[in-house]
Amino acid sequence: MPLISVTTRSGDTHELNAEPGLSIMEVIRDAGFDELLALCGGCCSCATCHVKVDPAFADALPTMSQDEDDLLDSSSHRDSSSRLSCQLIVTEALAGLHVTIAAED
Repeated sequence: MPLISVTTRSGDTHELNAEPGLSIMEVIRDAGFDELLALCGGCCSCATCHVKVDPAFADALPTMSQDEDDLLDSSSHRDSSSRLSCQLIVTEALAGLHVTIAAED
């Protein structure tokens, strides 16, 4: 099972076991991090699971869909490392992934 690390808004970093097939959002939510709201439950219809992804993993991530891109445009905290964690499915290629929960809009 791949390990990922998650940095909270307060700066604490935690390592989590990430079951392949789950989204990064599900892994973070299931670990009890309430600051990742994920209000739509992973339907890609909000931006409350916004994370910043370590650029070293950019090539291992799926291409961003137009819907994800449009939703991230609604965030004043978007940058080149921004992704919606509901759209990132855990695979062995993501072992060691580091994400930071983005500031709340």
